[in-house]
This record gives sequence, C-alpha cells and structure tokens, in this order.
Amino acid sequence: MQTLHHNAHARAGLLGNPSDGYHGKTISVSVPAFAATVTLYEWETLEIIASREDRSRFGSVMELVQDVELHGYYGGIRLVKATIKKFVEFCDGKHTLHDRNFSIRYDSDIPRAVGLAGSSAIIVATLRALMDFYDVDIPLEVQPSLVLSVEKDELSIQGGLQDRVIQVYDGLVYMDFSEQASTDQLGLCCGTYERLSAENLPPLFLAYDATVGEPTEVFHNRLRERFAQGESEVVNAMTRFAEIAAEGREVIEDRNWPRLSELIDDNFDLRNSICQLPADQVDMIMRARAVGASAKFAGSGGAIIGIYQDDSMFDQLQLTLNQIGCDILKV
Repeated sequence: MQTLHHNAHARAGLLGNPSDGYHGKTISVSVPAFAATVTLYEWETLEIIASREDRSRFGSVMELVQDVELHGYYGGIRLVKATIKKFVEFCDGKHTLHDRNFSIRYDSDIPRAVGLAGSSAIIVATLRALMDFYDVDIPLEVQPSLVLSVEKDELSIQGGLQDRVIQVYDGLVYMDFSEQASTDQLGLCCGTYERLSAENLPPLFLAYDATVGEPTEVFHNRLRERFAQGESEVVNAMTRFAEIAAEGREVIEDRNWPRLSELIDDNFDLRNSICQLPADQVDMIMRARAVGASAKFAGSGGAIIGIYQDDSMFDQLQLTLNQIGCDILKV
C-alpha cells in the first residue's frame, strides 16, 4: 500500500504585507523549522483522521476558554475537508479522477495563531497530497489561488495570496498582485511571482509568543472593512507597503543590508500608524530594536522577523525576548 507524505512550511512576511490582499506587492520567506505534514494512503472509505490540534478534551473549563481565545473554535479538519471539496470542484471538466478512496491525516508543529500561516500550510500540504494521489498536475502559479479559494469561498477566512504563494513556491519570493500584473488562469486570478536568491539575505531571526496571538481573520476583517470604506489612511498605506516591497526586491539583489533593515522598520512603523496593535506585541518589536536589530511582524501578529548583525546580537535578542516569554530562532 502506497503512503504519500507531503508538507508545507511556515512562512514569514519580510516586506510589503499586508498589501497582498489589496493589489499590493510583498516579499516573503519560508521558515523550514516548522511545517504542516499530510499523510494520505488508499483506504476502503474516505476517512479524515483528527489531529492533536482538533482538541475535544480539556483539563478544565478555563483551559477550554483559553484555547478558544487563542485559536478560535476550529482545528484543521475543516481545512482538509474544504480542500478536498474545492479540489474535486476544480478538477470537474478538467481532469478525470479515479474512484479509489483514501485515509488522510495532518500534523503540524507550526505555532498557532501567531501569523506564521499554519492554516494555509495544512491546505497546501493537503492539495499536494491530492494532486499526487489522483495524478493531477495544477500549474504552480495557479495553486496559491486555489488554496486561497478554499479559505475564502468555503470557510470565509479573509486574507491575501502571499502566504499561499510562498508555501507553494518555497524559498524567497517577490510577489506582484497589482491589477496590471494579474491574469486569469483556469478561472482563478493569479499574480506575478519571482523567485529571489536567499543567498542575498542577511542573517534573519524569527521570534514568537504563542500566548498572544489571535486567529488571522480577526486582524484582516477589521482592516478590510476600513479599506472598503475608502479610509484614506489605510488606502495610502497599502500603496506605500507595495512601494516598500518593490524597493526591497532591488535592495536584496544589491545586498544592501542597511537599507533592507530600514525598510523592515518602515514596514512596521507604517502598520503601527494605521492599526491599534496590542502593546505586548509592540513590546517584542521595541525590545528587538533596542539591541540594534530591525524588526516587523511576520504576519498578522504574535511573531516578528528582522535582521541581526552577528551572533553576539542574536544572543542579546534571545535574552531580552526570552524575558517576555518569546521563543527565537535563526531563519
């Protein structure tokens, strides 16, 4: 019996986010230290096996309340189910699917609700397993849009294409979601994506606090509402986020690390100017900057990414961020 294993890594937004949902531009990097893994094998019936993240047993009512506050009401099974449904619908009229059933399960060590794209990683890994099982080839540039449609159309999870693009492509990717750079492919809107050389990056750190996050849709729903209302501060900020990413592409190619540090800080400062950010998460940024590093949110909140100069500075980062309960690693 053939057993298929597919994974998708966590990601960190380096520049430009959150403009990806607003026809902007971004640069994102994979975080190979964390991944969602999907295992699929032929079975008598179609079976989706619950993961440790799909908790239904708690030590107390307060433990349940804390879990819901941090992670929402849903685990990953809904993501797997929605991906299977959307995959079948996408293939209708394009690919003939065999009638064999399968058992599928997922596991993930991506810290939850801290903006490292744990949910989309489960969907990307599931899509890869389904493509393998059914021997279906979906163009690389189309896959992120299909993954996003799972979240938006099936589950009403708001977000942009950035997470899905980097998790499909891996590595370091520059993304242009402007209207002039977007095309319709197989019924889905796709941006223009360019792989960049990760060898041109300076030393990067990632830090996160798993106790301060919130479901990503909470952040995105608030911002999208303000953008839809035409709030000039938000609309102008999205234009500026895109400009930061476009400049960052050139800066990375030139290995101009001092300027890249400035852009990372500018990205956060701009975000801080349009959003009421939680004080404990802003404190993560300020502590990193206090030792000389640059820093910004890696995603919707709870994790930060930035540039450090050397091992001595990394040790200082580790000390100051550990003091407030953060874990830190080199990207």
